[in-house]
Amino acid sequence: MAEKKKKLPSTFLNMVLVLTVIALVSATALAFTFSATKEARRMVKVKKTLAAIEKVVPQFDNNPNDAKVEIAEGEFAELIFYPATKEGQPVGIAIKTYTDSGFAERIWLMVGFDPAGKIYNISVLEQKETPGLGTKMKDSKFRDQFKGQDPASFQLKVNKDGGPVDAITAATITS
Repeated sequence: MAEKKKKLPSTFLNMVLVLTVIALVSATALAFTFSATKEARRMVKVKKTLAAIEKVVPQFDNNPNDAKVEIAEGEFAELIFYPATKEGQPVGIAIKTYTDSGFAERIWLMVGFDPAGKIYNISVLEQKETPGLGTKMKDSKFRDQFKGQDPASFQLKVNKDGGPVDAITAATITS
């Protein structure tokens, strides 16, 4: 007959030791996975950035990420400029920025400008606005009203405040 295995007594010390071993093994596995996937995560971020740039500037043949210029204040970049060229000639510039004026949290945007300084297109990178309301900022109906506008003369105010921006219904703060 097989011998019965002895079970550790359920003492406070034994529970703490077992939980400590589990926590150490889990933390080690997590640290290893994080380290092993660092380059892959960086490449995904670069690809996402290039995809966003492609949406907001005319067709280009350089890698704007290689020529980016960051303007930082404090720990995080406030503005990141991505110059886009084709056959060595500037075709536009994409600017990654954010606003804290949304209803929920920070809204990250990629805004593309043509060489004349007018808005070519806008892409919403990250937002946590109310589904079905503030999330409509991603719809072309809202974004297209900024295309071709010169930021120097375009008044960035919603209609109810006397500006030209058609607000998203029930999402005036987001607008």
